[in-house]
Amino acid sequence: MFARHAESTANVARVVSSNPAHPVGLTARGRVEAHQLGLQLVGIDLGVAVATRFARTHKTVQLALADRNVPLLIEPGLDEIYSGGFDGAPIEVYWDWEEHHSSSDEHFPHGETVNEALLRYGRSLGRLLSPAEPVTLVVLHEFALRRIVKAAGGFPSLPDEGFGNAVPYLLDDAAVGRAATGLQSMAQSPRPLALESAPRSPHIVK
Repeated sequence: MFARHAESTANVARVVSSNPAHPVGLTARGRVEAHQLGLQLVGIDLGVAVATRFARTHKTVQLALADRNVPLLIEPGLDEIYSGGFDGAPIEVYWDWEEHHSSSDEHFPHGETVNEALLRYGRSLGRLLSPAEPVTLVVLHEFALRRIVKAAGGFPSLPDEGFGNAVPYLLDDAAVGRAATGLQSMAQSPRPLALESAPRSPHIVK
């Protein structure tokens, strides 16, 4: 099961948050969303939960699984795409850069490329399939989640709908394996960055 973190203060402020060294917490609404995610997991036997290095993913897992003794694994490979110099900037600045830089191989200023992010996502998913203890909850970021779902489902383009905060997406091992392979293929087949961009709404701010 995969889920985007609950609503963060960066979501509400509409600013980019791509550096785990700059902690961003959850809003009051986000804390409610995390608790609601936990209610949806009540009937599921959880082996291991996974979060990224970002505080908002840790807190989402903590609140969702508050009354359960579930080990937490930190997977840096699923971190938000690193936008370098845009960290802390208004999301509109990030979007404007995307419009004028069409290649998935172009680095964000002092950051990484889309293809570099896709490759590490693929490698991370491969690692998550390896442990003896099954991983049953992964809390990550919209950018990664959108592309994982695309690769798992074999979509020719990104789904149009937004990926809401703390909404669970069910992917079995076979789907995660397809995603791991598909993400690496996507990274090795450069395409215009604009085709990889999500719809622009307050719900998809970093």
